[in-house]
Amino acid sequence: MKKILVIQNKRIGDVLLSSVIANNLKKVFPDSEITFFAYDYTTGVLENNPNIDRIITVNEKKLKRLPYLFNTIVKMRSENFDIIFDPYAKFQSRMICLGSGAKYRIGFKREHKKLKLPFYTHPINFKKKATLPCGRGIEDRINLIQSVFPLEQVDYEPKLFLTEKEQNSNELETIPYPVIMLGVLGSTPQKSMPYEYIAEIIDYITENYRVTILFNYAPHQKSEALKIYDKCSFKEQINLDIYASSIRGFAVLMNQCDLLVSNEGGSVHIAKALEKPTFTIYSPYIDKDAWNSFEDGQLHQSIHLLEEKPDLFSSFSPEERKKIEANPESLYLKLTPAMILSKLKPFLEHHLKSFAKTSS
Repeated sequence: MKKILVIQNKRIGDVLLSSVIANNLKKVFPDSEITFFAYDYTTGVLENNPNIDRIITVNEKKLKRLPYLFNTIVKMRSENFDIIFDPYAKFQSRMICLGSGAKYRIGFKREHKKLKLPFYTHPINFKKKATLPCGRGIEDRINLIQSVFPLEQVDYEPKLFLTEKEQNSNELETIPYPVIMLGVLGSTPQKSMPYEYIAEIIDYITENYRVTILFNYAPHQKSEALKIYDKCSFKEQINLDIYASSIRGFAVLMNQCDLLVSNEGGSVHIAKALEKPTFTIYSPYIDKDAWNSFEDGQLHQSIHLLEEKPDLFSSFSPEERKKIEANPESLYLKLTPAMILSKLKPFLEHHLKSFAKTSS
């Protein structure tokens, strides 16, 4: 029996996308034991996945301390893994690979860079551009497998495995109209739209459609979410009492909603895994090509300033994106509500036409 480790430190969307590695590895090694190593706050998207036999959780801050990292390396080495996949490919995960003793250590590197140490037995270059509807982020992860092991009948779609009880949850049974989950804040300030802009978008939705809006935000962002709520005009259509404080709770609640409108982030990938329509607003520094999985213009639609106003960007290299991430506000202000609504309006009409307040 092969013992396999998948390391994906980082945020919720990254972890969910990396679960496709486990889903596909079970086809290659059906009798394997697959362990997933992730930050403790992300594991809600992995629970109940039949392709993951064990989840090792770690605290993000602790892992970045060298003594704790060293102890983790020793612990992982004692597990005697045969194969390690490292889609995270940063210092901590690379050091775990290096010290693991695994026969196969498979991880990413940039094409123009040479690794300073033999972290991987099989270093795999990131793809330059997506060539499949799943987006480059998923395509890269599948390529980690296919570059080393034969894999046929690839499953590119991340999945959430809800229990029967979770599937039957019905917190929204008393709400007569469609429910829209609104991701009012990104996971970081750099991923969050100006509050006035998101309030204007909410006002358009509530003024034109018979719907109920739920807010999604992290628990520590509640005060900021309330600032957005205060700017909204049709508060009677916004229900702040129904809220999920955990990742798993959000997935269960999102499964009951009709669609998602959100800043780019983990909530979008959760909604897609639940096969819910999504409209995604990308922060100016985000590389859409990596994260725009299955966007077809109908079930999943999005907007990025780079596509609307390419002249505002001198380049879109990794180095330039880091500069934008440090101060995205000026570019975010140029992604105006009018610009967003030009794409959001047809998306809403397609999915909510029978609930329009006025006929167009």
